[in-house]
Amino acid sequence: MATSGTYVTEVPLKGTAEKHYRRWRNENHLFPDAIGHHIQNVTIHDGEWDSHGAIKIWNYTCDGKQEVFKERREIDDEKRTVTFRGLEGHVMDQLKVYDVIFEFIPKSEDGCVCKITMIWEKRNDDFPEPSNYMKFVKSMAADMDDHVLKT
Repeated sequence: MATSGTYVTEVPLKGTAEKHYRRWRNENHLFPDAIGHHIQNVTIHDGEWDSHGAIKIWNYTCDGKQEVFKERREIDDEKRTVTFRGLEGHVMDQLKVYDVIFEFIPKSEDGCVCKITMIWEKRNDDFPEPSNYMKFVKSMAADMDDHVLKT
């Protein structure tokens, strides 16, 4: 069996948890304008932008390389979580399981935390652990903070 693991980190954000959650839940089409250095394009493959089970295709840059990621969206409004379940793309060439969970937790009247949990399993032990992808999603969440505040 190949190596698997879970990474967890928290990103402090300005603004309400609800506002950040709404952006990640409903407004992925705004990401290329907001954080174009990370995300160049997001398209709907199946479903609607804000629907549970929607499938989206992301064009992004990680470690200076252009990559593609196809994911199925899972939404939990009560817990303010959005889960990206990896289906296809560059990261899936190395990983059998790649789930990224963004949970927006209120901390104060005008501040929150984005708790990011990445669950992964490598296809085989020849591939490195996906710590670069955790660094990427953490940076995405942090960089989106300023854009959410402007809207």
